[in-house]
Amino acid sequence: MRFRPLIPAACAAFSLSCSALAQQAPAVSEAALRAHLSFLADDLLEGRGTGQRGGALAVRYLETQAAAIGLKPVQGGLYRQKVAIEGSRLLPGSEVVFNVAGKRINPRIGQGIVFGTGSGQTALSFEAPLLFVGYGVSALEEKWDDYKGVDVKGKILVMMVNDPQPTLEEPNRFSGKAYTWYGRWLYKFEEAVRRGAAGALLIHTTPSSSYPWSVPANGFSHERFHLAGPGNRIEGWLHEDTARELFAAGGFDLDTLRAQAERRDFAPVDLKAAARVELKSSIRQVEEFNVVGIVPGTDPALKDQAVVYSSHWDHLGIDENLPQGRDRIFNGAVDNATGSAALLAMAAEAVKRPARRTQVFLWPAAEEQGLLGSAAYVANPVVPLAKTAANLNLDSLNFVGRTKDIGVPGAERSSLYGTAAAVAKKMGLKLAPTIPDLSGAYFRADHFNFAKAGVPAFNVGSAVFSGDGHFEFEHAHSHASAKMVGFKGDYHQVTDEYHANWDLSGMLQQTQFTLNLGYAVANAPAMPAWRQGDAFGRVKR
Repeated sequence: MRFRPLIPAACAAFSLSCSALAQQAPAVSEAALRAHLSFLADDLLEGRGTGQRGGALAVRYLETQAAAIGLKPVQGGLYRQKVAIEGSRLLPGSEVVFNVAGKRINPRIGQGIVFGTGSGQTALSFEAPLLFVGYGVSALEEKWDDYKGVDVKGKILVMMVNDPQPTLEEPNRFSGKAYTWYGRWLYKFEEAVRRGAAGALLIHTTPSSSYPWSVPANGFSHERFHLAGPGNRIEGWLHEDTARELFAAGGFDLDTLRAQAERRDFAPVDLKAAARVELKSSIRQVEEFNVVGIVPGTDPALKDQAVVYSSHWDHLGIDENLPQGRDRIFNGAVDNATGSAALLAMAAEAVKRPARRTQVFLWPAAEEQGLLGSAAYVANPVVPLAKTAANLNLDSLNFVGRTKDIGVPGAERSSLYGTAAAVAKKMGLKLAPTIPDLSGAYFRADHFNFAKAGVPAFNVGSAVFSGDGHFEFEHAHSHASAKMVGFKGDYHQVTDEYHANWDLSGMLQQTQFTLNLGYAVANAPAMPAWRQGDAFGRVKR
């Protein structure tokens, strides 16, 4: 599709100046939104699993729709961006045995320990000493270093989940009671790789991780995925009971060491124990794809800059481990056929009225496997990160009705918050109150890879699952809230399915807000900036 500027007569016909018309985002179609949603969530797409047939079908649908809409391909006439992924599954015959002070501790897989490999090797047999490194955090801006210069090469690091907790003297360290990136399991695994450790084992507690033991136990019982490349020889989780037994056998009290790890002067502790690891895995190389389409900008001075809209296309696919005769398809209607459909509906309108800056529509792969597709995009962006104004992410949209407010958690980290407030006001909305991020939600969606790389980014309207009442509905508030709270039981279950009687007015509202905000950023004189002092603002793009 060729884009031609509106001539003055056309602007007059709309009773608007050309300048004003160019500043406005076009209206999103609810019919298009519903049509895409119902298809993407259908059993035909088999849950859009990574490395599965349903995922390939989803990619084919998205790139076909992108072409039909009129989005420009990224290179070579293609809408695909390759994401090289490695899949690993633990095989029988694997075990970890701890030897400490003459005692042999052999925790049962799934109950006392879960583990796998990120090394890409099918068979590993080695012994390594255990080193307790507290939270395993090295944060210059917090003047915090749990490693104290200790060489951890070849050691298995035992770490606490979460990050150093606030104190009376320092109530705001590591963002107070809110979760930070340093508290996430992914940061800890990555830090072990960076330091050349043999691996990492995280001590699970429900309060520190914000989820029960069943979550890592279930995750490690299935095929796990990571971007192809260097990884830990072993990575996993210890049940708290296993950790207590292990520490005690070496003459240590787990709670005492935990308390020490809350101090800046903490130094790594040799647990006087070794792990003998026998790790057998099936490894496969998976070629997945992000889908990317572009609406070129119109301003000669700004068109080389871009706003990126993103929404992951994948879900959990088919689980062959479930008993025959029952539903095995994890359709992922809310998570995240809603967001994928919204991006298509937005793109269909954006091509009709380009903004001053370029708009990039990105459907990342393998979000459910650890934000892999967005990480691959950030490593190889269509528009350089230094010229990427913002990333607006959509994940699991409102499916129960219109609201009086909109959630923008994380926007307060940058000038995007002020822009979002102005856009909301024009739509007759207000911004939902900013609340402490106690579960680390900001670090669990695709926008985070952009933020980590220095691009102002957040997930629009992600308050949908909170059930804490800070979404205000226009009608039938208690009924709508009950449906949202009820969805918690469908999250990552086969029951996350599309229903034709869904009220998509709130989803349309959320989608329109995102497009309006994107246009406000795309047409602004300057790119957004991080709030002074924000950790991500220090990142060089």
